[in-house]
Amino acid sequence: MRIAALGLDIGTKRIGVAGCDGLGMMATGITTIWRSSFVEDMAQLSEIIVERQVEILVLGLPYTMDGKIGSQAKQVQKFARRVAAAIELPIEYVDERLTSYAAEQMMIEAKISVSGNKATIDRIAAAVILQQWLDERGDYLSARLRQHPIEPADK
Repeated sequence: MRIAALGLDIGTKRIGVAGCDGLGMMATGITTIWRSSFVEDMAQLSEIIVERQVEILVLGLPYTMDGKIGSQAKQVQKFARRVAAAIELPIEYVDERLTSYAAEQMMIEAKISVSGNKATIDRIAAAVILQQWLDERGDYLSARLRQHPIEPADK
């Protein structure tokens, strides 16, 4: 089964974008969209969606540290509703708390400067968001297969 998902780290200035391999095993950062207008943002996003034949969008939802939906998460949800209406794709959310921190740590470990590389952080954060979704999905599918194993076909 082919997985065609796009991970998004939505910010007020930039949108980090990540994609995954067809098997849904690994997410990688693709690009960062510098936000200008909703129309322009959607034009850039639509181009990526068509090119990669995307079937689902996975958005990071920035819960507060105590697990509540704050003003920033509400802004992401509002943007997501507009995106869903504009491009007619299903949207799923992933808790994105600390994804930017995780992205910065990955960059530090790779000896890449964090300062001045906000677009790179956004792209890596989008990959972390998408990878989390892929991992959760994989865990769910594995559990389902354990409950209902696929029987070999008769010869």
